[in-house]
Amino acid sequence: MTLTAGSKLGPYEIAAPLGAGGMGEVYRARDTRLERTVAIKILPAQFSSDPVRKQRFEREAKTISSLNHPHIYVLHDVGSQDGVDYLVMECVDGETLAKRLEKGVLPLEQVLKYGTQIADALDKAHRSSVVHRDLKPGNIMLTASGAKLLDFGLAKPAAAMASLATTAAKQSPATEQGTIVGTFQYMSPEQVEGKELDGRSDIFSLGAVLYEMLTGQRAFDGKSQLSVVSAILEKEPAPISTVKPTTPSALDHAIKKCLAKPPDERWQSASDLGSELRWIRETGSSAGQAGHVPGGRRSWERSGWVVAAAFFLMLMAAGVTLWNLSNKRPRAMSFHTSVPFAASDLALSPDGRMLAMVAYSPQGRWESNPRPKLGKLAI
Repeated sequence: MTLTAGSKLGPYEIAAPLGAGGMGEVYRARDTRLERTVAIKILPAQFSSDPVRKQRFEREAKTISSLNHPHIYVLHDVGSQDGVDYLVMECVDGETLAKRLEKGVLPLEQVLKYGTQIADALDKAHRSSVVHRDLKPGNIMLTASGAKLLDFGLAKPAAAMASLATTAAKQSPATEQGTIVGTFQYMSPEQVEGKELDGRSDIFSLGAVLYEMLTGQRAFDGKSQLSVVSAILEKEPAPISTVKPTTPSALDHAIKKCLAKPPDERWQSASDLGSELRWIRETGSSAGQAGHVPGGRRSWERSGWVVAAAFFLMLMAAGVTLWNLSNKRPRAMSFHTSVPFAASDLALSPDGRMLAMVAYSPQGRWESNPRPKLGKLAI
């Protein structure tokens, strides 16, 4: 079903088509009540009788309404008219990342900026127990304010939503384990195998998107779906450093970790990945050029360097203080001399320059009171 300009869905007047995909068609429209431009996504009438498509369409509305994030598009309204179900969303001006990539690779600063924003959006979704399952350049919109994550039509329902669904819905093909949904070139290994997914599958997909943003090449490509699946399961993409040598090694490492085959070897949360990308962006494009330390070790190694530097400065300060004190202390003096009598008393003059020695010597052995002799020695 194609809507023509001027036709209406409820209070919304269709202006022009924006795009179409397997999950529906999207149009630019005008909200005649609030006088604002919106985007309307419809599920054509021929698909309304398909329980799988209809369930995914309804689930998308519930999923978006549970997420409030500056980098996830906003749902304004839902409705149905003449057998056509529709979602009313914010109209985002810009271009998809897929369209942007047709012009070539993105500058490093933009890769880090958009990558951080999408990681933050995924973190919000994952904390709400939502797995996107279809993260790809076509579902990322680039706007003046940044990136927007679109199309949660294939998203895995949150636990809170699942508890509201019937047992039959839980076992339907839309959510059944073993069903492969998504776009093959950006799927995780566990997704192409039809296994149960968690947020780490989206992290793999984001790694594939970041790889393409930097290199202009898909991380996993082939002439057929089978060859693409084989590459995802068994092959490693060409190192980014060989395709784009100016890429910081820290970023190369971050993306390589996203694309690890076993989920346990990837970033364990989108928040961790977002923090890593933000750190690389804040430290400049030269971050990690001399070699990268894995994220799990960097924080305590930084602290160790800070403590070591502080201890070194303390030692230097103590050394300077001791040196100053030693210069102010009088120098020790020693000398040897001989006197013509045995001294029994010594006295040092107040200025420290004269030493007086006193000895007693009898005039004769019949004198009972000997006379003292006084000797002085200049120092």
